[in-house]
Amino acid sequence: MLENTPIHLRALEPEDLDFLFEIENLQNFWHLSDTLQPFSKQLLKDYISNAHLDIFEAKQLRMVVSLPDEAPIGFIDLYDFNPQHKRAGLGIIIHEKYHALGYGKSALKMMLNYAYNRLDLHQIYVYIHSENRKSISLFENLDFSLVGELKDWHYEKGIYSSVLVYQNIRNVH
Repeated sequence: MLENTPIHLRALEPEDLDFLFEIENLQNFWHLSDTLQPFSKQLLKDYISNAHLDIFEAKQLRMVVSLPDEAPIGFIDLYDFNPQHKRAGLGIIIHEKYHALGYGKSALKMMLNYAYNRLDLHQIYVYIHSENRKSISLFENLDFSLVGELKDWHYEKGIYSSVLVYQNIRNVH
């Protein structure tokens, strides 16, 4: 477990199944993860049972963002982990009732510390929907730099939207 006040990052547990089911099936976020259909509880149960795989084997790491009493409030992921090039993508989702309380920023700081100091990564990248001003501000405040735009990247309900690509590159002296 990675601890910080007021939240912790911890491994997925079987008890997280209902919360994972709720978050993964929020249709208003499906376009962000290219999800096309709901996830079954059985599929997510199988996912949790395989979440113990090492990041070097699975090429991804999902951690639960939780309060000190272990109640889950969100998830944070490293994905497309590439140890050869020392990089990974990063994603985060915090349940809407916990927005604007600083939990997302705390979780991101802990994950960046873990990625750079324990996994020895050189860079982290994120994709942010171009209209998501809150996420843009959050990542810019954590020293992520805009490096590109993927025009018309997402298509939903007859409308194309762009995605911004941000990077955070570790300073090595």
